[in-house]
Amino acid sequence: METLRKRLFYKATHRGMKETDRLLGGFAMQELANLSEELLHEFDILMDAPDADLLNWILGREDIPKDYDTEIMGLIIKFKESL
Repeated sequence: METLRKRLFYKATHRGMKETDRLLGGFAMQELANLSEELLHEFDILMDAPDADLLNWILGREDIPKDYDTEIMGLIIKFKESL
């Protein structure tokens, strides 16, 4: 699991868009150590989505597609609201 966490941290902090790097990297820094295996896998799937889509979903600019409307997405949105 530790290897997965390290890989996810890297993917979250090296997205390509500064905004998503900060948002997802901040979430990863704060929460990855506490996530269950299931949530880590949800996060991994989410990290494969395009940056622009992720940012629009998290900021509420676009509806979240059903496949990505998961518990981890809710946690990320909650994290963003706490900033």
